[in-house]
Amino acid sequence: MATDYYAVLGVRRDATQEEIKKAYRRLARELHPDVNPDPETQERFKEIGLAYEVLSDAQKRQIYDLGGDPTRASAGAGAPGGGFGAGFAFSDIMDAFFGGGVSRGPRSRVRRGQDALIRVEINLTEAAFGAQRDIQVDTAVVCPTCHGDGAAPGTSPVTCDMCRGRGEVSQVTRSFLGQVMTSRPCPQCQGYGTVVPTPCVECAGDGRVRTRRTLTVKIPPGVDNGTRIQLAGEGEVGPGAGPAGDLYIEIVEEPHQIFQRRGDDLHCTVTLPMTAASLGTKIPLETLDGSVDLDIRPGTQSGQAINLRGRGIQHLRGTSRGDLVVHVEVQTPKNLDPEQEELMRKLARLRGEERPSGTFAPGKQGLFSRIKDAINNG
Repeated sequence: MATDYYAVLGVRRDATQEEIKKAYRRLARELHPDVNPDPETQERFKEIGLAYEVLSDAQKRQIYDLGGDPTRASAGAGAPGGGFGAGFAFSDIMDAFFGGGVSRGPRSRVRRGQDALIRVEINLTEAAFGAQRDIQVDTAVVCPTCHGDGAAPGTSPVTCDMCRGRGEVSQVTRSFLGQVMTSRPCPQCQGYGTVVPTPCVECAGDGRVRTRRTLTVKIPPGVDNGTRIQLAGEGEVGPGAGPAGDLYIEIVEEPHQIFQRRGDDLHCTVTLPMTAASLGTKIPLETLDGSVDLDIRPGTQSGQAINLRGRGIQHLRGTSRGDLVVHVEVQTPKNLDPEQEELMRKLARLRGEERPSGTFAPGKQGLFSRIKDAINNG
């Protein structure tokens, strides 16, 4: 072929689709008739448009790389002949019997856009009471230059001259079954029925451009790690200015320094000296609602749990809240000085605990061990 489309766009023969698109957009801005109105530049502009039309289409590019002319690609009519001759495949027979030869008409360029997902980090307080966040969203929007049709201003898509707007081409072949007619999407217009001779410079014919915008998201109280909030119609705009997909906000909850979340309940551990656990006391505890006095009753044992009702996380689909569970850990004193040791011995004598025998109990059995014992004893 006389024209080297790769040289026209100034890209390598193994260039990616993204590299081809960038090269076309750069040249189109330089050679656009609005910038350079002379006839020679306009011819050059048409040339890069044709080069981009071929190299941006996988099927046309393959035809071009094999030495064919994608701008004059035929409908692929196979040579007449018996059996499975050139241009004929067994799939043609199957299509003829199972719907391949049924006319479907041109495809629409308008399609729904893809959904998008953004992860948002929140702290425990925001998870408990809800929050409002401004987030940056980088998505595809309708091209402001061509308004989604992909054609440069002043131009429009034209009817494909290969399929004449039907979006498909037919071929008749001979086989041992006789003549078989099959239909395929048009290789020139990809089944749309129209082609864009002069793609939009801004979006390179896609009808969409990427932009960053700010959205205000309301996070309801009670969300947890992995909770997804759906924002309908805030995702990617579809090709051809098609309806936008949805945007999903996935919640990532940051760990808290004191509280551990289990469902809608909060858990924490307080460590007390033996004297405070024995005599009882009140200690300040900073909760999500502010500071409260935690009542440690006399004789509190290590491992005991104190339940503060309604001090946890609000239920996601309700108004009530979980609980705050405080686990007590009693600390046994060590490294006593002589005076402290004498006081401890005196306390032991007063309580009759100088030589305690201790209380032993069997270890706790697991669920499967209890089931096994029940079967054996049954």
